[in-house]
Amino acid sequence: MSLIASVRRMASSALVLASFSSGSGCGNKAAPAPPPSVETVTVVQQDTPIYSEFVATLDGFVNAQIQARVSGHVIKQSYQEGSVVRKGQVLFELDPRPFKAALDQAKAQLAQAEAQLGKAKLDVERDTPLAQARAIAQSQLDTEIQAKLGAQAQVQAAKANVEQARLNLEYTRVTSLVSGIAGIAQVQIGNLVGPSSVLTSVSQVDPIKAYFTVSEQIFTDFHRRFPTQERVEEQRKRMPLELILSDGTVYEHPGTIYFADREVNPATGAIRIAGVFPNPNNLLRPGSYGRVRASARTREGALLVPQRAVTELQGSHQVAVVGDDNKVSIRPVTVGERVGRMWIVTDGLKPGERVVVEGLLKVRDGTPVNAKAVSEELSKAGG
Repeated sequence: MSLIASVRRMASSALVLASFSSGSGCGNKAAPAPPPSVETVTVVQQDTPIYSEFVATLDGFVNAQIQARVSGHVIKQSYQEGSVVRKGQVLFELDPRPFKAALDQAKAQLAQAEAQLGKAKLDVERDTPLAQARAIAQSQLDTEIQAKLGAQAQVQAAKANVEQARLNLEYTRVTSLVSGIAGIAQVQIGNLVGPSSVLTSVSQVDPIKAYFTVSEQIFTDFHRRFPTQERVEEQRKRMPLELILSDGTVYEHPGTIYFADREVNPATGAIRIAGVFPNPNNLLRPGSYGRVRASARTREGALLVPQRAVTELQGSHQVAVVGDDNKVSIRPVTVGERVGRMWIVTDGLKPGERVVVEGLLKVRDGTPVNAKAVSEELSKAGG
């Protein structure tokens, strides 16, 4: 009897535990999931310059081809290729001996002409009183006067020949026409060169030009907003140019517009513009490529949002707006130009509204969120 009683007591205890266990399970409910956390920025309204970038080619401010002015053999190269040279510095020397001989000959001819002129003067001075006294014929004196005038002309011609010979002798020392960087020599010692021979080139690179082309539409729009030449020049000074180098870095010295070409290219419908950049360290060289960044106009009161806040779907754009009740509203927007890391929104948003920049995949239209504002610097155009 005692064994049966023990079994019954154990079964009763198990039923009691089971009932407590089932009762406690029915009373628990799953805790609701917290709203997703997102990061937001505030829609900014401000006057925003609109930037455009153009492919640019660098060229020297002045490019001088160094050519010989006389024919002769090169006997010396007096500069180091790629170095900075000064205006008037001797770059090459030609054999001066033939030109020295020509100068000596011209001087001798001048002396001979001066001697003939002296004799003609003496003849006129001697025979003038004799002709007045009718001791000689007047025709003889007239002939002597004409001979004197001819001798004077011969002296002038001889002097010109001496000056030309002296110039030719000076031209055997080929000098730089500008201050700048000298290029590679195109001739070697011993080469016979002439007036058509290019010996080297020298480029003034401080400042340096950057050529780029803009469309006729941009050019016309700019000049319509500034109809007079004075206003155009004033605006050009207020519109600095940025030069983006081939490695993607921005050149540290801003430039200005130097001039616009006289004509629009009929094949491309674009006009060539020249910008000028300081180049004190000769970092920039002719022939390099880059991009010129400039702002030709300003959009007043533009609404700005970060580009990462905008989602593009099948050609349309939308943003997730967080309302005052911390609920998300998926809203279609119309976007305009990109400005740095920001995007101009032309329709669909109001100043001061909050848009989601992080956590876009977590949100749906109408869902509550835990919104956190991010750093203010992300709200700046071009930041």
